[in-house]
Amino acid sequence: MIGTGYVGLVSGVCFADIGNQVVCVDKDKNKIDKLNSGISPIYEPGLDELIKKNFIAKRLTFTTNIDRAISTSDIIFICVGTPTRKGSIKVDLSFVYKCTKEILKYSKRKKIIVTKSTVPVGTGDEIEKIVKKNKKLFTVVSNPEFLREGEAIRDFRFPDRIVIGSNEKKAFNIMRKLYAPLTNKGSKFFTTSRRGAELIKYASNAFLATKITFINELANLCEKSGVNIEDISLGMGSDSRIGGRFLRAGPAYGGSCFPKDTKGLVSAAEKYQINLSVVKSVIKSNQERVNLLTKRVHKILGSNLKNKKISFLGVTFKPNTDDMRDSTSLKMIPYLCKKGAKVNYYDPSGEKKEFKKIKNCNYSSDIKSNCKGADLVILLTEWDEFKSIDFKKIVKNSKFKVFDLRNLYSAEEMKKNKIKYFSIGRPNIN
Repeated sequence: MIGTGYVGLVSGVCFADIGNQVVCVDKDKNKIDKLNSGISPIYEPGLDELIKKNFIAKRLTFTTNIDRAISTSDIIFICVGTPTRKGSIKVDLSFVYKCTKEILKYSKRKKIIVTKSTVPVGTGDEIEKIVKKNKKLFTVVSNPEFLREGEAIRDFRFPDRIVIGSNEKKAFNIMRKLYAPLTNKGSKFFTTSRRGAELIKYASNAFLATKITFINELANLCEKSGVNIEDISLGMGSDSRIGGRFLRAGPAYGGSCFPKDTKGLVSAAEKYQINLSVVKSVIKSNQERVNLLTKRVHKILGSNLKNKKISFLGVTFKPNTDDMRDSTSLKMIPYLCKKGAKVNYYDPSGEKKEFKKIKNCNYSSDIKSNCKGADLVILLTEWDEFKSIDFKKIVKNSKFKVFDLRNLYSAEEMKKNKIKYFSIGRPNIN
């Protein structure tokens, strides 16, 4: 596994756990040293235990020696980052191509090269061009990942589908054997062309991002028309053609996939002179979502935020992860601090380097100290420990308000407890 980021590490550990000999390689020596000490560089429930278990069983090794990792392996997974280029919507594939050149350099026998990284249509073709000097040694396959942060180990063990894209049929048999422990339990093994597999990943993420954006826009309408968005989500989601997942109104979508992959899909389409107007609208609407939520803070507290105490519960883009990429908090917190507010935040995954240099922004180590004396509590991430808080007991400010971006609480209960409460897409009953 080349790359021990989220995808490479989780996949590598899980492949070892189903009986394979796995070498995880990364150029970051500090990260490899940590892994060899049994410390995971990412927060993912259950991952630490699996690392230790398979490391002790000698099925899993970590190294910075890419020569050894490549030369001793039969299947090589490329799991490096494919970020969006700065100032562009294009995908930066430089890490992928650099890996491919390393594989070519250190391979002396037949290998299967598998792209696990999310890549645009045609990337496998470009990889083939790089290795064409020894084309007979290599088979290039696309095997996109569909791991949800916070649920990644379960998703690996019980996937909705395993997608394999190849232009050579013999590769399907090898990959089917690799995934046999999962397919034997009923997981669907889906084969297609290599380009087909590359596009399936982008299309899946873009569609899920569209569902989130759609329900967020409807929530705006619900707030104005006095309708409960949760009724709309349930009524829509009960239609088997639509389904209820990803129809929960809330903040803008974030994380390592949706923002990057929607832009990547639009960029790939433009290469073929295709206008993906729906996906473009999704990207624009999601970017505007953060501004809309920030404006609502002004509606709740007024135009002057100077010296207002605002407490954030959760700052990661979703629960059960420490991932801050494209989280709504990255825009909201700096803005509020700039306006003179005093911001405290607490997140179960710990303090964040992104906020350390921001004036008037402080980390609290528990819910109680974080919320004490707050004028406004903003519930941003739906960690389990935020789902049954006695706000009156911990805030101790008679005029405090709660802005629940995840609709975790009942507006009726809040009204009974005489708490000024604001949520997403629901009638305001204060």
